[in-house]
Amino acid sequence: MECRSIRINAPGEVEIIRTEIPAPGKDEALLKVLYGGICGSDLGSYRGTFAYFDYPRIPGHEFSAEIVEIDEENAYGLKKGMIVTCNPYYNCGKCYSCQRGLVNCCEHNETLGCQRDGAFSDYVVMPLERIYDGKGLPARTLALIEPFCISYHGVKRADLKAGDKVLVIGAGTIGILAAMAAKEQGGEVTICDVAQGKLDLARGFGLDQFILNHGDKTFADQVRQATGANGFDVVIEAVGLPSTFENCIEAAAFGGKIVLIGVGKENLDFNFTMIQKKELNIFGSRNARKEDFEQLIELVRGGGVDLEKVVTDEYPFEEAERAFREFSENAGKMLKVVIRFAG
Repeated sequence: MECRSIRINAPGEVEIIRTEIPAPGKDEALLKVLYGGICGSDLGSYRGTFAYFDYPRIPGHEFSAEIVEIDEENAYGLKKGMIVTCNPYYNCGKCYSCQRGLVNCCEHNETLGCQRDGAFSDYVVMPLERIYDGKGLPARTLALIEPFCISYHGVKRADLKAGDKVLVIGAGTIGILAAMAAKEQGGEVTICDVAQGKLDLARGFGLDQFILNHGDKTFADQVRQATGANGFDVVIEAVGLPSTFENCIEAAAFGGKIVLIGVGKENLDFNFTMIQKKELNIFGSRNARKEDFEQLIELVRGGGVDLEKVVTDEYPFEEAERAFREFSENAGKMLKVVIRFAG
């Protein structure tokens, strides 16, 4: 049998290639991929704007799958036929970060679909320690756990308190999921974007306020109006542009917190004294950890968050090129785009 894979050969160039089905080694399982989500980094890879991508590469790191081959005498309780999701962030285990248990920010991190070939294939092999039982969640929902983990991990970095005024800059999938996570943790959440279409989509998620960012003057005015001129207790950046980082500095309250989730390639020249003047706490947030996956699977199982609401478009495997192209052309009107691999 053949294994079909989606490969990005160069910016704007997607093709389906055919290879042999991979064979699992010791402490690995063969998985049949069911659903995969196109995330912002995949879209950036397609456009040629993502910082952590080399061509050609098979993309994809948010996915669900069925276990089709495994040694069932394993230490993780994994069985053939289980519907699972996976942790796609490979860490070296040796660097100073790994030694301290900070495996999500390993100095030599390799994420599926970024620094190594990803999961957009009929079949993939994964280490057992990176496979998590979906606990009965639908396959499409399970493919959304990884992007939720990215957002959830970032929100946890802020250690927000119930009643904190939270601003999320960027109403894409990661931004909306961060807003949902902040709301679930008791925040009063405002979301901001430059695209009215994205804000219109965001209105279906039970958030408190919405800011359409037309520029510096109107943005500052809206921040003052939304916070009684105090600024936000927590600002979460989910875009990755110099301008949106500056928006964070502007919007944060004195003594406030800023969390950077977005990934960019551009430099920024700004008056950094504002960080000192406001005594800001600025946190980077990279990837997620095993406990994030496990906590969110249980949260979604319990009905705490309806992840399916973020899916706006689904394409069959055979239409992968169209999925990337249309997502790139209509990103202001689409949230989560998923590819259906099996069935």
